[in-house]
Amino acid sequence: MSTLSRRALIGSATLGIVGIGLLRPALAMIEMSRLAGVAVSGYDPVAYFTEGKPRPGSESITLMHQGVEWRFASTANRDLFKANPAKYAPQYGGFCSWAVAQGYTAPADPQAWAVHQGKLYLNYNLEVRERWKTDIPGHISKANVNWPNLSKAP
Repeated sequence: MSTLSRRALIGSATLGIVGIGLLRPALAMIEMSRLAGVAVSGYDPVAYFTEGKPRPGSESITLMHQGVEWRFASTANRDLFKANPAKYAPQYGGFCSWAVAQGYTAPADPQAWAVHQGKLYLNYNLEVRERWKTDIPGHISKANVNWPNLSKAP
């Protein structure tokens, strides 16, 4: 192999590695979304607000948002979400809110939820939700500090 070819190969490999490193956070979120398959484990995020309880969404009433399928119990709920996804999507990417407040991510159970000041928060399980409820404003403050770094983690 000539010196020029070797340099070109090494340079290309280096650029490729650097490029992957720069894209890693975005790829991680896409990969997580792809592996998760369906947002909120298939529950209708709007129902927490309109019905005050979790309700499974329908496989026939869906919307793709940020590369993830969201399911809804009704077309009306789908339309509400489509008009304002930030209002209805769970905080912290749908991860356990208490875990984010502690500085890590964990999956969430759609049955372990709370709406606080117009925002949906999911937790790992009902026991963790009780911990979350002991100081919701304090946990939100901590989670808001932690989330920017956690959302970029590979």
